Amino acid sequence: MAGRVAGKVALISGAATGIGQSIATRLAAEGAQVAVADIDAAQGGEVVREIEQAGGTAMFIALDVTEEAAWRAAIAAVDVAYGKLDILVNNAGIALFGTVDEMSFKDWRAVMAVNIDGVFLGTKHAVPLMRRSGGGSIINISSILGIAGESKCAAYCASKGAVRLFSKSVALECGRDGSGIRVNSVHPGYIHTAMMEETCQRDFGDLETGLAELGKVHPIGRVGQPEEIAAGVLYLASDESKFVTGSELVIDGGYTAA
Repeated sequence: MAGRVAGKVALISGAATGIGQSIATRLAAEGAQVAVADIDAAQGGEVVREIEQAGGTAMFIALDVTEEAAWRAAIAAVDVAYGKLDILVNNAGIALFGTVDEMSFKDWRAVMAVNIDGVFLGTKHAVPLMRRSGGGSIINISSILGIAGESKCAAYCASKGAVRLFSKSVALECGRDGSGIRVNSVHPGYIHTAMMEETCQRDFGDLETGLAELGKVHPIGRVGQPEEIAAGVLYLASDESKFVTGSELVIDGGYTAA
């Protein structure tokens, strides 16, 4: 299958639903062999079937991003199946909300474990295989709340801000060591996913009202769609962005421009 990432191998964490699913299907449609990694085997398997039915190549890998052994196994599985790794998308993430004095330390650590520990572990174990593969692109999904703060989101903001600067630091390491590995972060605005639907129900009482109200915080006048984030990831995954590293790609309908 010809395409913008034809011949490349990609692993996407949290790829069973939402933004991760859109990234997996878009990269596969553009020619990549895709490892769909997630804790949800049933939905992850369905994503693989959809990719294969569309003529793409994919495999499912069970992955809890907070477990180092699981990352070792995932990278090894990609190596065995495809012999290389060109693209890593650290997408898996969670959000738990509450004021700083109300949030439990357990919830704080749960957010950090997925949102930044998972990014560290994925990057740590992908880099050696990428070096052997002749280089690659690591794309870490952060958030607009990794750039701007929001009340009752301290853990989420802290974790996503950490992703942004972690990406820059590793980009410097890999840029200077001659490995050919690029590292960038992506910062979505409010995107219409199942997670955002839960936010709409919790904060606004129903989905329609929530979508309308969250749309208003973006100058463009609406919330984003997962496919719009996948398009940005595709650019960073492709050789079109071969001079781009240590950068943040903000896809937010103007949210952070104010």
